[in-house]
Amino acid sequence: MARDRLSAAFAALADPTRRAILERLLSGDVSVAELAEPFAMTPRAVSKHVAVLEAAGLVSRSRDAQRRPSQIKADPLADIDNWLHTYRHLWHDRFDQLEERLAQQQTENADMEKKSELEKKNGKRDD
Repeated sequence: MARDRLSAAFAALADPTRRAILERLLSGDVSVAELAEPFAMTPRAVSKHVAVLEAAGLVSRSRDAQRRPSQIKADPLADIDNWLHTYRHLWHDRFDQLEERLAQQQTENADMEKKSELEKKNGKRDD
């Protein structure tokens, strides 16, 4: 995916309504009127959102008699996923570091508890 298409896709996905529209399209082809049902907006407003998604290559529209159902296009989303793949190692490295630190902290806490218990036992014997 060319850099400008990637930017267009991210710009389109920046809007929560458009992300919700894409999520709705995961279940199949839907007309604009059907897409508008769960939103507090007119079909015309939803149509504008769909047009932005279409311009970004994330959605296509077909003609079915009087309907123009929209469908999600997977390839641009796969391209975004591929682009993000280059950054995943950062997340994995940070999660690995966090996991190591949590394990270390658990060991330290267990050692402190044991030490505290020993001190209590030893303190009771001194009485």
